[in-house]
This record gives sequence, C-alpha cells and structure tokens, in this order.
Amino acid sequence: MTDEAPVIGVLALQGDVREHLTALAAAGAAARPVRRPEELAAVDGLVLPGGESTTISKLAVLFGVMEPLRARVRAGMPVYGTCAGLIMLAEKILDPRAGQETVGGIDMIVRRNAFGRQNESFEAAVEVKGLDGGPVEGVFIRAPWVESVGAGVEVLAEYDGHVVAVRQGNALATSFHPELTGDHRVHALFADMVRTSRAPESL
Repeated sequence: MTDEAPVIGVLALQGDVREHLTALAAAGAAARPVRRPEELAAVDGLVLPGGESTTISKLAVLFGVMEPLRARVRAGMPVYGTCAGLIMLAEKILDPRAGQETVGGIDMIVRRNAFGRQNESFEAAVEVKGLDGGPVEGVFIRAPWVESVGAGVEVLAEYDGHVVAVRQGNALATSFHPELTGDHRVHALFADMVRTSRAPESL
C-alpha cells in the first residue's frame, strides 16, 4: 500500500464544504473540491457534505456529475455522506421532495429532517463502532435518520433508538456532522477506507 496521501474530494455544490476539506486535511488526505466530472475522475474517494439534499441533487444533475458519481459509487469508489450526504447515499427516501434524486450506494431507507427542524438542532455523545477514544460529539442539524437497512449494511451507531451511522462496503454515512467538532476520527476512518481501496493498484 502506498504512503502517498489519498486524494479525497468534497462535492462542492452546496453545504459545509470548507469544514470537510479542513477535516480531511487534518486526517492526512489531499483534499480538494469537486464540481465537475473531470474533477470527480481525479479523486480516490468523495465526501458528500451536509446542506440541503434536494438542492445538492438538482445541482449535481445540472453540473453533469450525478451519473458519473453513480457509476463510480457502483464501481466501488469510497464515498462518505454526512446529513444531506447520508440522504444522497440512500436507495430510498421516505418523504422525497419533488425532483429529488439520490446517488444510492447504501441499501437503506432514510427519513429527511427526522430529528426536527433547524431550531431543534442539538449535540449528543454518540458511540461509533470501530472508533477508538470514546464517543464522538454528534452535531445534529435538521438531521435525517435511517429508518431501515438491508442485510449487507453494518450499523455503526444509534442515538435515541434510531440508526445514525452506517457502512456498506466502501460507502459510509452519518446523520451527524463530525466536520463541525474538531474531532477528525470519522474522517480518518474514511481516509483509511480510501487508502485500503487503493492498495491493489500500488502492489
């Protein structure tokens, strides 16, 4: 496996892009914004940030990245979605807005804004399976939750009886925003997933 820093993009169409770029750099990745198909083709993995999932999906179609992104996720490119990004990775949304599309990649059904509106945002300690060092501080902002998962999906965390972090193969998703806390362990986990996925090419 190469020691070279993995190149990880952040889909930079809307949402908290800068915070993810900072967290990825702190986790040892070469982080760069991605808006167009040629930029997507140049990264080893991709983060789908928080924001407004309907807006992100419509802009992804407008910028011509939705279909290339679906193709790369199907081909196994590591991808990590937070909040709206989690919604984007779902195979099904219980309450989609008109014109809302998803990338897919995780066999799950999600509910938008499940934890309440903007003024009901909160922080809570969340135990994430596979992360050393104790719970992460989960920042929940108009957060979705995972209503149900398929047999191939690993549940990594729950809060208040609801699934808030999952992984399926090279796809990772959280309902909360670790990029807003200064705790980069989830981003480090994703960077390791990207390094592992690149390993066969570097032998």
